[in-house]
Amino acid sequence: MKNIFTTIITILLLTVMSLFAFKAYENATSYQQMSQIIVQKQNISDLTTNKIKKFADTISLGFYHGYNDVVEESNKNREVQEYFRSRAINYTIYFMITLSLLLLLYFVTSSSHFTIIISLGGLIALITALFTPIMTIVIHKEVEHIGDVVLTMESKGVLGSINKLFESGDLVVASALLLFSIIFPLLKTLSMLFVAIFQDSRFAHNIVHFFKIIGKWSMADVFVVSTFLVYLSASKGDMSRAEIQVGIYFFLAYVIVSIFASLSAEKMLSKAI
Repeated sequence: MKNIFTTIITILLLTVMSLFAFKAYENATSYQQMSQIIVQKQNISDLTTNKIKKFADTISLGFYHGYNDVVEESNKNREVQEYFRSRAINYTIYFMITLSLLLLLYFVTSSSHFTIIISLGGLIALITALFTPIMTIVIHKEVEHIGDVVLTMESKGVLGSINKLFESGDLVVASALLLFSIIFPLLKTLSMLFVAIFQDSRFAHNIVHFFKIIGKWSMADVFVVSTFLVYLSASKGDMSRAEIQVGIYFFLAYVIVSIFASLSAEKMLSKAI
């Protein structure tokens, strides 16, 4: 009876986590799209036109309303942008709360079951982190008499950033990010799932040493992603403005969960030997 109840709770929590992760991704993507719309309105052509409309509105003593329409549209776009940003943050918080509840199953289930459960939770966090934007970078310049002109804006997830780095020729940074943020985490998570499911097989016991080795690298992926973020935010100089997006929090959640999963797997395997 206890096992059935635990299984139902586990399935429910993983389902809710997946829903929250998808909603966070969806709203973060919508926020990114709205940001691009707003940025497109801050090019030098539109800003110059806006200045002319403002001047025409002033000298016409209120008979010309073009400038007011532009301001109203801009304010509306920013309200929608903030709406999506708020929802993305809220769903990310809901995901973290559900993940914390999943960790509590450690006290009511076996080490093998907990390793499977928490590894699946970490896999959800990792997949979300790879596709959800992790940082938005705006390159802008203050132009006299015109205002703050946006030259370009980029907002990408880990996968998109790796692809861009390869295309731009930054092979060292791209390769390090590919290894430590995609290949290594996936290999680590899938290995823990395999060991938890087939712990009685001889092959599972042969990779105990592998777990101990990868445990030493548990924070390497965070270090690489952090270095990557610093690289992006600093690469354009004083003309850049960087903003962290919710994708980085999903990646951090994965790293924390993977540490718990590694400890649980080692405990499980030590009992099985």
